[in-house]
Amino acid sequence: MDSNALVLFVGIVEAGNLSLAARQLKMSRANISYHLAQLEKSLGQQLMRRTSRRVELTEVGERLYRHGKVVRDELMAARESVTTFGRSLHGSVRLSVPTGFGHLVMSGWLIEFKRRYPDIALELLFDNRVDDLLHEEVDVAVRVMSEPPQQLVATELAAVRYAVCASVEHARLHAMPSTLEDLARVPLITSAVSGRELRISAYRDEERRELSQRPTLASENFQFLREAILAGLGVGLVPDYVIDQDVAEGRVVTALHDWRLSVFGTRLFLLRMPNRFQTLATRTLIDFVVNQVRAWQAGMRVGPERA
Repeated sequence: MDSNALVLFVGIVEAGNLSLAARQLKMSRANISYHLAQLEKSLGQQLMRRTSRRVELTEVGERLYRHGKVVRDELMAARESVTTFGRSLHGSVRLSVPTGFGHLVMSGWLIEFKRRYPDIALELLFDNRVDDLLHEEVDVAVRVMSEPPQQLVATELAAVRYAVCASVEHARLHAMPSTLEDLARVPLITSAVSGRELRISAYRDEERRELSQRPTLASENFQFLREAILAGLGVGLVPDYVIDQDVAEGRVVTALHDWRLSVFGTRLFLLRMPNRFQTLATRTLIDFVVNQVRAWQAGMRVGPERA
């Protein structure tokens, strides 16, 4: 059996349809279809059923895919071993990080990563979507969410806590929220679409509540939200890493400490595709990010200052 045809077959299966496989493998759809037909002809077996939207493996196709993936990964590992022999670590990785956590926390880490591994080409995307891992050929993604998608391999990195906060000046002039209901009576600054209702989950011991709020200032740019909070424009509801340093330095105070609040999720995950071969560069980046997040979580987070 031709190993190139087997690797091509594995690529088609993992892409999910012929069009996406053609784009990922940098071939025409007609060429992909031709090689697949030739492989099926040589085996005398139908490997998959094609529709306009997706491919569905036959029982024979399932068996061939399992063996083919092992062969593909071994070939890629062998090629990587030979090409990197006697050289510094190199390769390329496409990493997607959340807009807030990526800018405010991870930027310094990734600059340090490039200093350590200058020959690794790192492409960095700031995005909050999950489907980019499937459609944009992202190698690794870091996301804040409640539960990771079942079709992805997820490593939980840290808990994410939200803080109700305001500048010291704003808290001096206006009463800070003392109950959940008070959130509806303050100018709320948070990460949502302005003018739309925001769903907030609140937890205290065994109690769980759901709130609907309408922010008066909303953005996906967490640096802007931080600046708006510091400017005294209202009460922020943001992940605590956005204002931790400001709390430590006395510029911001926090409230509602008995409640754990969540807007988009309370956990930070590292996500990757289950069947995608991980190069040494990708594995090195994953290990680096995991170690950085765990060190950050273990000792660098600042406790809240009460209003």
